[in-house]
Amino acid sequence: MENLQAIKQRFGIIGNNEKLNRALEKAIQVAPTDISVLVTGESGVGKEAVPKIIHSLSHRKHAKYIAVNCGAIPEGTIDSELFGHEKGAFTGATQTRSGYFEVADGGTIFLDEVGELPLTTQVRLLRVLENGEFLKVGSSHVQKTNVRIVAATNMNMIEAIKKGKFREDLYYRLSTVEINIPPLRERQEDIYLLFRKFASDFGQKYKMPTIRLDDDAVQLLLKYRWPGNIRQLRNVAEQISVLEKSRSISMNTLNSYLPNANDSNLPVVIPPKSKEGDFSNEREILYKVLFDMKADLNDLKELTMELLKSSDLSKVHEEHGPLIEKIYGENGETPEAERTAVELLPPHEKETSPPYEPASEDKYHFAEEIEEEETLSLQEKEIELIKKSLERNRGKRKAAAAELGISERTLYRKIKQYDL
Repeated sequence: MENLQAIKQRFGIIGNNEKLNRALEKAIQVAPTDISVLVTGESGVGKEAVPKIIHSLSHRKHAKYIAVNCGAIPEGTIDSELFGHEKGAFTGATQTRSGYFEVADGGTIFLDEVGELPLTTQVRLLRVLENGEFLKVGSSHVQKTNVRIVAATNMNMIEAIKKGKFREDLYYRLSTVEINIPPLRERQEDIYLLFRKFASDFGQKYKMPTIRLDDDAVQLLLKYRWPGNIRQLRNVAEQISVLEKSRSISMNTLNSYLPNANDSNLPVVIPPKSKEGDFSNEREILYKVLFDMKADLNDLKELTMELLKSSDLSKVHEEHGPLIEKIYGENGETPEAERTAVELLPPHEKETSPPYEPASEDKYHFAEEIEEEETLSLQEKEIELIKKSLERNRGKRKAAAAELGISERTLYRKIKQYDL
């Protein structure tokens, strides 16, 4: 039996990645048997090389090898392609036709994209795997075939089974041995070797000097995720070989051929979408501002009571300095909560608050009147908010209550209370 390095040279496989080597070793080991093999891996990783290796090292190597792309054959004709049909079996069946399983008798069939097979075809395939029997479309005569099946897919077969798109019994029959080909991003040490090989091949093909990457371009080549794997790498090498006049390729030049090359490779955490849309977020901000303002009002009441009890202003300022700064801000600036609230108001309602001035003693006796006026003002604001919300929601109390953040029962009580 040929060793691993000889197999790589024979089939043009480049790379020394440990996962790749392990996959190839498994293919070499199972080749002499008739075990069914399922090759898995992302699109473009080169899964088609594995069934060729298996066939060439098996006792069937002198018989037929047929590769079938299951995803490329229309659902209505795939049974005919695989198993054949009798004359008159369907419209257009003008003569009897042999299918791939009949033609490849004694050889190997490679079913690429086997996950795309219709469920009816999967039943027929399961019968072939279990006892080597099949029926042509439109025939009642059971035929025998002796074929080795190697299948490949880029689908998550377990998920496909859960969704009812693939038969579980067929999956276990196909995957007696499963060989996984790693994606190119997990074979970082092989990326530059593959690029150089492709660049050399295209230089010879188009009769022009081979392109070469500078150091920065090589680093970009290794960092890129290569979602299209080897197929994408080959296409990029061909495009650059044909389109670039300069044979020395810089990082910026290479970058122009790599879609989304500047995207981070780090996983992205996507926050769950809000069920109520952007308005929900705005309402949460408004609630926070109102709670902050309520806390500031309580602090202001506490400060006012201290001023009423004490006749020494400097002592009050000294003892409650942090509280005064919290309410009025440093150097008389507008507090953060108040600034945010003003920003949320309509333009015609925005007013700038005067800076804080320590109250004089002759103003103390107005404290009760100020508190009463503030209470009336809040009540008017509440009535105004309820009116606006009802108008915006066209009189629908449930929607208005949800917007105001109160229960529908509370809103109804306030409508009755304010005679709205």
